[in-house]
Amino acid sequence: MKAASKLSGKRAADYWVDKLRQSPYALVILFFLSAFEATLIPIPLELILIPYMLLERQRIWLISTVALLGCLTGAMAGYWVGVSLFDSIGQWLIGITGGAEAFEQYMNSLDEEGFIAIFMVGITPVPFQFAMLGAGATGYPLLLFMLASGLSRGIRYYGLAALVLLFGDTAAELWKKHARAVGVSVLLIFVVGFLVYFL
Repeated sequence: MKAASKLSGKRAADYWVDKLRQSPYALVILFFLSAFEATLIPIPLELILIPYMLLERQRIWLISTVALLGCLTGAMAGYWVGVSLFDSIGQWLIGITGGAEAFEQYMNSLDEEGFIAIFMVGITPVPFQFAMLGAGATGYPLLLFMLASGLSRGIRYYGLAALVLLFGDTAAELWKKHARAVGVSVLLIFVVGFLVYFL
């Protein structure tokens, strides 16, 4: 852990992705990271998925499936928060993901477009927390919410896997070149590091 604390940027990301790859609990960690990304951490999971998929191409479809299942588990938990705890935990989550004004705009879209509004959140940079909290708070049907979430995130994760398989070497070069410039999230690296270190 001390050695990792001296690393920064791309080297830290490479270190923790390599540790994740070596961990016997890698898929379990990925499942929970995906669930956390859907509910608590408004940071793209792709920061870990892309380099991990590049290293583990033989398991790429399994990795995509685990990421999808983690996301859907988090989505169901977030939907329940929207139904039961919107005025407390729900408001707190809105605050950490983008604020009340952005959420209100999303709620207008959800009211007008329903399924499409939820689907679009799953494939765009809009925080996924908006979809799950909004759907739960408005009583949007759970099965339709899960279907929209599964379709959109399935496109996102399986599409990413297909791109890595098609353009793997190019993707690897782009990752090496731009990881530092993109500024790999210290929070995400810490979470991965913590999970890998203690599991």
